[in-house]
Amino acid sequence: MLSTGNDIVSLNAINVTCTKQPNFYSKILTPTETALYKQSRFANIPFEVFVWLLWSIKESAFKFLQRIDADILFTPVKFVVSDVQIPFGFTLSGFEAIKLTGIGFNGIPTIRSTVKFGDHILYSSSLIYQEFISTVVNGAEDFSRTHWGIKWIDSDDTEIQSAEVRAFLIDNLKDNISISIGKNPLGIPVLLKNNQELTIPVSLSHHEYYIAYSFQL
Repeated sequence: MLSTGNDIVSLNAINVTCTKQPNFYSKILTPTETALYKQSRFANIPFEVFVWLLWSIKESAFKFLQRIDADILFTPVKFVVSDVQIPFGFTLSGFEAIKLTGIGFNGIPTIRSTVKFGDHILYSSSLIYQEFISTVVNGAEDFSRTHWGIKWIDSDDTEIQSAEVRAFLIDNLKDNISISIGKNPLGIPVLLKNNQELTIPVSLSHHEYYIAYSFQL
């Protein structure tokens, strides 16, 4: 499956008290996932961050599969996260850059997991800082063909976020091809060259002051 999916969550914008309430997080986490948090490896990750980590994984998986099956509905508890791998000695640190881009995640400490939806098995890589969570989902454990980027912007206006994330993506593609960004009839972002859709899957996200993209090239 050639696709990609990404999501970004600003941790400064979440409601911590609400997130910790069972009637809220039970709409995101399955009982198995809730029990997973009690394992000692999550000691350095607050529960509210864990909840939004799994949200970002599930949202990214949904975006990945939506490109393949437009009839899929986003029901978080139907996306089941397992095999969560946390780097040894992981702690939350501050994001000290304006932007961060990469191809794959070799040498970058990410939280990895498997996410299942029906018969589909996907793989995620997540970067977590004190300020945000950013996740990319792939159809294989090898992310070496996955391009991604994260950037802080100085506006939380939705239209500005949308324009900024498209400009950010195009800026990181311009050395490879001359393209623009549009949407297909299903509303999914696509790359265009001479008004023709390219077979290069892209995914865009934004939340508060953070924007992110992923694509397969």
